[in-house]
Amino acid sequence: MGAAPIGLVFPGQGTQRHGMGEPWRSTGAWAIVEEISQCTGEDVEELLLRAPNERLRRTDLAQLAVFTVSVLALREAERLGLTEGVVACAGHSLGEYTALVAAGALSVTDAAVLVAARGRAMREAADLSRGTMAALVAAPYEDAARLVDGIRESGCPLWVANINAPGQVVVSGSEQGVEKADAESRGIGAKLIRLPVGGAFHSPFMAPAAERLRDVLTSTPFAPRHLPVVANVDAEPHTGDGGWVELSTRQLTHPVLWERSVRTLIGPLGCGRLLELGCGRTLTGMIRRIDRDVVALALESPDGLAKAVATGQTERAPGTATAAR
Repeated sequence: MGAAPIGLVFPGQGTQRHGMGEPWRSTGAWAIVEEISQCTGEDVEELLLRAPNERLRRTDLAQLAVFTVSVLALREAERLGLTEGVVACAGHSLGEYTALVAAGALSVTDAAVLVAARGRAMREAADLSRGTMAALVAAPYEDAARLVDGIRESGCPLWVANINAPGQVVVSGSEQGVEKADAESRGIGAKLIRLPVGGAFHSPFMAPAAERLRDVLTSTPFAPRHLPVVANVDAEPHTGDGGWVELSTRQLTHPVLWERSVRTLIGPLGCGRLLELGCGRTLTGMIRRIDRDVVALALESPDGLAKAVATGQTERAPGTATAAR
């Protein structure tokens, strides 16, 4: 029996940290950093090597830094042959842009320009409508959704922003709405954890950003055919350029259906192995909660990639989920 097909997954904003690019500095892929700097007008090397955590909390800079490290990991994984057998890709929120690169839908520079435009638009929209996000942990989705709907109906703007895994729903909206969710969360057996973000992302508060991003998306060349990318907004695989302007625009104001996206990867698309490329192991943890039988591996450093090659970790038996650093 041959090795199970691979799905590549890419993390989103929130995984950034000081010095995040240092492990990749000596790799052959590092030249991509200068390419991304030139096409976006940002000093990406400064962001990856020297920027303090406070600066990396700025939405536009955080997104560009996370995207770049994911691309570095992707290119090194390709060089080492770890992407042979890939049949589909997906990314969490911002990570969807790296997924589009991995699938052959976008060039690195076109995706970087989109990421830079997206980050700036989201930052400006957040300044117009102040908001925040929080995770509701341990409650079933149905209970979390009812709580959020009730709070919104009471006059406090609040929406479901991410459905990440069983027992993990992220909410987004006004500060008052999140405070009310905190007060009422114990009634559904949940714990509310505030997230250090710069706005109410994946909610109607991002409508101005969506309209600005649409203009950039419309002028971006997507490949007419590419490997399937499971979109955040509908958890369905897409293989052509016909829908990405609409899908990427809607992503800013609609929930990220991550749990369903993972089930699409391991179900209809047949991915028996999911490799997380980029900063951290957040998605690997979510995947473990969604389905413990799928092989899930976080490849978050050059050493981790080399170890995966040397030990054959990407071909481990089903039922394992681990991380290679």
